[in-house]
Amino acid sequence: MAGSEKGIGKEDKGLDPNAWMTTFGDLVMLLLTFFVLLLTMSSMDQKQLKELFSHLKASTGVLGFSGSRQVEFDQFIKDVTESGSKIVLDNEALSDLFKLSVRIDRKIEGMERMDRALNITDDERGLVLSFKDHILFEQGRADIKKDAYEILDAIGTSIQSCANDILIMGHTDNVPVESEKYASNWELSSYRGLSVLRYFVEERKMSASRFFAGGYGDARPLYRNDTPKRRAANRRVEIIFRNVQGG
Repeated sequence: MAGSEKGIGKEDKGLDPNAWMTTFGDLVMLLLTFFVLLLTMSSMDQKQLKELFSHLKASTGVLGFSGSRQVEFDQFIKDVTESGSKIVLDNEALSDLFKLSVRIDRKIEGMERMDRALNITDDERGLVLSFKDHILFEQGRADIKKDAYEILDAIGTSIQSCANDILIMGHTDNVPVESEKYASNWELSSYRGLSVLRYFVEERKMSASRFFAGGYGDARPLYRNDTPKRRAANRRVEIIFRNVQGG
């Protein structure tokens, strides 16, 4: 019995009587963090906070159309460019929505999937539809391919249903152009932009006052021109639905 009591005594001496302070210290730190957060929120500019929430409330996304089967790509463009808010775009979902508007049953030459050939983004200019150059043009040429007419017709329908001005810009990589007709990449990109503009104005009979066209050549690449894949991504044509508000 004495030996047993002696063992218990040794165990009692091994316990740290101040161990509770660790848990208590964590609790105090959490409470301090919570009150600092409350103080920070109370000192925020209420006007700026309301503006932030209003932008979030007004923003538009693809999921907003998921409950309806009647949504068209042109309605999406109208809602986005009139909202005045930045949005987060799901390029694959929007490409699928665009494919429904195009209604092409056969494959377009040289295009396996629409979401690989079309990139949809938004920036300070508006909603940007960016096509890889081989979808609309043959290499080194500015004449629109006949296979691309259905795509441009679908975009034309969206243009006609919206009030936006349209900006069309051509882009190339940094490889010097080999053509007797075009002296530089800048000229080639500009003529491509003009070809798309001319199609909308002359073939679709749209008002020329809504359109602007030009070319950047290789001055505004998306990626470094150091691999064939990146150079191909830089060769593109952008059709931009300019923002109605503040555009």
